[in-house]
Amino acid sequence: MNYTLHQLEIFTKIAEFKSVTKASEQLFLTQPAVSIQLKNFQDQFKLPLFEVVGRKLYITEFGEEIAATAARILEEVAAINYKSAIFEGKLAGKIKISIVSTAKYAMPYFLTDFIKQHEKVDLTMDVTNKMAVIRSLENNECDFAMVSTIPKKLNIERVELMKNKLYFVANRSFEIPKKGIRTKDLNKSLFIFREPGSATRLAMERFLVKHKIEVQKKMELTSNEAVKQAVIAGLGISIMPIIGLKNELQNGDLQILDIKNLPIETNWNLIWLKSKNLSLVAKAFKKHIEENKEKIISENFAWFTEPK
Repeated sequence: MNYTLHQLEIFTKIAEFKSVTKASEQLFLTQPAVSIQLKNFQDQFKLPLFEVVGRKLYITEFGEEIAATAARILEEVAAINYKSAIFEGKLAGKIKISIVSTAKYAMPYFLTDFIKQHEKVDLTMDVTNKMAVIRSLENNECDFAMVSTIPKKLNIERVELMKNKLYFVANRSFEIPKKGIRTKDLNKSLFIFREPGSATRLAMERFLVKHKIEVQKKMELTSNEAVKQAVIAGLGISIMPIIGLKNELQNGDLQILDIKNLPIETNWNLIWLKSKNLSLVAKAFKKHIEENKEKIISENFAWFTEPK
């Protein structure tokens, strides 16, 4: 047998996602390139690693065993690379961060300089909803999480990052009465919600209940991007974090509705379990955040963190 580390990496991704297309996306390779390497890898075994039924790919029992072994081999190879870098005096290792979907507009800015300074640090960032982020943190599946709502049931430590502001937004053609818009003027609107488990949805629901706004028509979407595009298209209105709306507000696709008691303000936080034994990489990232957060915020987020 003469398989390569590259083939092992490709097959583990295919086994993980049960899809050549998704594996190619994760590996930043073309689908034909992945398919060729998969065939070359399969040709070295007498037993099938996978089978295609209809249009769906299934990993065989033998394939699952090979994928598990390949994953262990790749872990050992990574460990060799990290140890080599450490002996050279470099910071090396892995860091995993789980973030709520809206935080994807902020976290990359807090990571950029750190990752550039430490080329031997590998990053995994999971973007999901609040419930999944907290579950990942609780199960010790990540080093840090970025959230706007602090989980009450977990004993955590945190670094407060910056403000999170949520406004009611509508598309450019939404007509605002000359006397100004009042909460009762919204009753006939279609309200666009995030899915259950989203912190943005929870904030929106609380605001609607507190101010006795009737929801006669509603729509539920599973990402901020989907909500944003639906509002731009004129399907309805929604309460959204302003952090993800910079371009749309500047070019006039969206408008903020000037409604009393808005914006809703919370804070973005980098959190971790108090009992977590942080790795050298995680400790270095935490120090980087503490020392540079004000500079990062002022350079990238002053447009919405400053009082309006």
